[in-house]
Amino acid sequence: VTAEMLTRCGVGKLLLFDYDKVELANMNRLFFRPDQSGLSKVEAAVETLRDINPDVEFEVHNYNITTVDNFQHFMSRISQGHLRGGRPVDLVLSCVDNFEARMAINQACSELGQPWLESGVSENAVSGHLQLIKPGETACFAVRGRGSG
Repeated sequence: VTAEMLTRCGVGKLLLFDYDKVELANMNRLFFRPDQSGLSKVEAAVETLRDINPDVEFEVHNYNITTVDNFQHFMSRISQGHLRGGRPVDLVLSCVDNFEARMAINQACSELGQPWLESGVSENAVSGHLQLIKPGETACFAVRGRGSG
């Protein structure tokens, strides 16, 4: 949903990372279509998002950011993936559904000094949370995740 809203707003470039496939169970809370079942979530997302706004640039990565090799590539894309190239992205938005991925994002952004937004939605999609994390200024997710924030 976040990628859809940013695409509708005409953000210049989105970098999408995910390793899951679209399942029929995702239809109640995500913008995927039933005919996309079985596709990688990032490829299905770009297919839908390009129809919404073809002027937005998309960079997709169909892998798990928590593995050693993928984590290094993930960090390089955060530090070099800006629309104008060779510069850090403006903001990292975490829309993940597992603790390991949140910790990987926290580690990458902490090491790079990259601001990021941590977010989550309840299983029934009725409630959620959002918190801005600015390395060196606010507590990192590892501290907040232990109930300190």
